[in-house]
Amino acid sequence: MLKYFLFLLILPLQTASPQPHPIKKIIWFDATANFERFRSKDSIVYYLNKIRQTGFTDVVVDIKPITGEVLYKSSIAPQMKEWKNYVRTDFDYLGFCIEEAHKVGLKVHASMNVFAGGHNYYNRGIVYDGKSSWQSINYTDSGLVPITRLKHKYSAMLNPALPEVQEYELSIIKEVVSKYPHLDGIILDRVRFDGIESDFSERSEEIFNGFYGKEINFPDDVITWEKKPGLKSSYKKGKYFNEWLEWRVSVIYNFFKRTREEIKKVNPLISLGDYSGAWYPVYFDVGVNWASCRYDPSEEYDWASAGYKNYGYAELLDLFTSGNYFYEVTKEEVALLNDQDNKRTEAAMTEGKEYWYSVEGSTEIVNKVIMDAVPVYAGLYVDQYGNNPEQFKRAIEMCLKHSDGVMIFDIVHIINKDWWEVLGNVMEKWNK
Repeated sequence: MLKYFLFLLILPLQTASPQPHPIKKIIWFDATANFERFRSKDSIVYYLNKIRQTGFTDVVVDIKPITGEVLYKSSIAPQMKEWKNYVRTDFDYLGFCIEEAHKVGLKVHASMNVFAGGHNYYNRGIVYDGKSSWQSINYTDSGLVPITRLKHKYSAMLNPALPEVQEYELSIIKEVVSKYPHLDGIILDRVRFDGIESDFSERSEEIFNGFYGKEINFPDDVITWEKKPGLKSSYKKGKYFNEWLEWRVSVIYNFFKRTREEIKKVNPLISLGDYSGAWYPVYFDVGVNWASCRYDPSEEYDWASAGYKNYGYAELLDLFTSGNYFYEVTKEEVALLNDQDNKRTEAAMTEGKEYWYSVEGSTEIVNKVIMDAVPVYAGLYVDQYGNNPEQFKRAIEMCLKHSDGVMIFDIVHIINKDWWEVLGNVMEKWNK
């Protein structure tokens, strides 16, 4: 009897042990980079078969590029039928991808660039066609400037704080989930502010003041710009800088919360995913806290308020793809860099030689702050590896070793470099 009683005490602990996360090997189909190639059904079938044979398990089909247009027939958003003089034939691109991918055993996730509304290099997108009031107003060293006038920024970001913007974007997400019941998941991209300069519109000021129940001297109580002769301008933190950062992450958290609630009503089995850059220590720049709500960044970083942790949204996701977008694979490689070799160009990143500016170091950061709340698939930007397939192979192995799989961005670079054999060899080695 005593042995049986002890067995009952032990059994719940065994039952409650966490299940291992599913292993995924994911490849991304960017909307515009592959617009010409995937206007043909034969091409889609060919590459879906090829990536399955290479060892991938999932494909991400981008259906909403940064212009705010979509690659399906929508009753809400404008449809992108042409890009760079190439015209798509009239077929259901996403529907066909889902049908053909399922035939060969691939899962399909639809990707959407959420708070992006225009391509500044082409003056194209919804902010150029009726939605100009939705665009981000950036506080620069030259004052307040609409983002469509900042031509060094290719993505004309929207203001995520505007209720009408959130409603519009959420309606598109819900439409996709409703229209494609056999879709396995959605992965949201650019669910963020433009950067530290964003958003300083009058509407954001009103919403921010309402969040704290007080009026501040906006924007100087948040940031001010310092100009120094011969040097790049830098911002100085105002007395409400940390509170402003907390407000911005609350905006993004609440959007994810609503999105999860709404899409699960339509399809309880749909997977909700997110892509964000892996450089967490500086990701406050874009107003995003993709960490677990159990992780408290205020214990390590002076930019985080005590309430910042309350808006970690990892627990709201079914999967997380991190952008471990670095040429350096190991932490040791970063330490050996010369000062002139450490310039970073990705969104929100700065110059530096911190250990997490590597594939290895960034996977450590991601795992540390996610705290096993959601499966993590470390991502690589293929074009960063130039003509060095061995470095790319080492990066893939690092992702597979330290996360639940790998995400490759983008198929266009694999095709252009003809790195299928490189991928196949490393996938076979890590076939698990």
